[in-house]
Amino acid sequence: MRIVSLIPSATEIICALGARESLVGVSHECDYPLGVEGLPSCCEPKIQVDRPSGEIDQSVKTIVEQGLSVYRVLGEILKDLRPDVIVTQTQCQVCAVDEPELKAAVGEWLDYEPSIVAHNANQIRDLWSDITDTAEALAIPKGGDDLIRALQIRLQNLANAVHGHLRDKPKPRVLNVEWMDPIMIAGHWMPELVEIAGGDPMLNEPAGASRTVTLEEIAAADPEVILVQPCGFSLEQTTKQLAELTDLPGWSDLGAVRTGKVYLCDGNQYFNRPGPRLIETTEIIAEILHPDVVKLGYEGKAYVAAPMV
Repeated sequence: MRIVSLIPSATEIICALGARESLVGVSHECDYPLGVEGLPSCCEPKIQVDRPSGEIDQSVKTIVEQGLSVYRVLGEILKDLRPDVIVTQTQCQVCAVDEPELKAAVGEWLDYEPSIVAHNANQIRDLWSDITDTAEALAIPKGGDDLIRALQIRLQNLANAVHGHLRDKPKPRVLNVEWMDPIMIAGHWMPELVEIAGGDPMLNEPAGASRTVTLEEIAAADPEVILVQPCGFSLEQTTKQLAELTDLPGWSDLGAVRTGKVYLCDGNQYFNRPGPRLIETTEIIAEILHPDVVKLGYEGKAYVAAPMV
């Protein structure tokens, strides 16, 4: 079986299922597990992704308003690879190649119809469905069941440890910043992960779409902890562009800023990909919120405390 993945989270699911050797093509963003970045890239962005977040936001809006996808499929490469299964996504035009773009490319470039698996994770239970659908398409359904069970056990063990520690204590109020200019609050799976990790998510609901907010709304919510995790940004890129937040009038007045409870997180690797490493994401949040209970060594690798302003 020959598999092409057009989204990093799908690549991680495929590899976690033990099908790494069948993977023949990936997206330009796929970089985990180590080595998959050497496979042929089957898509590319139509925008410059190394720009300030405000410029990226404007470029994306311009393309989406025209009814276009932010990514293009490289049909000639797809044609050469001749995949049996292609995995993509439907939940976000900005995150990866969407299903309509893929079907158009398949119809134009391939003389047969491969199986297309479209992921659509908006909450944790959708991750289980995506794993199941992928495992069935790869003819390894038991592998899917085993992977889901192992991930669920890790989540439950973490929840038991954190909530056993909390008991009747109030949960810290947590704000997840998914974009800096404009400020967007993470939705989808993030509020649910925060709750499992022993926090109270602010300004969004589980499975809801990420949304733009004002600094005034943030101040009114008064989060005790702020996690800055821009979509697709590494720790280094987030650190370089942090002034987009810290230069805002009123930012330094926020309670979490004054108490040094702002953390920069590797959004690209851990927070923005709805794959098996969402369990690590939950562990990271728990380590930030409850370091006396959860000590797994993520600090410095997956997150750092923001410089005081």
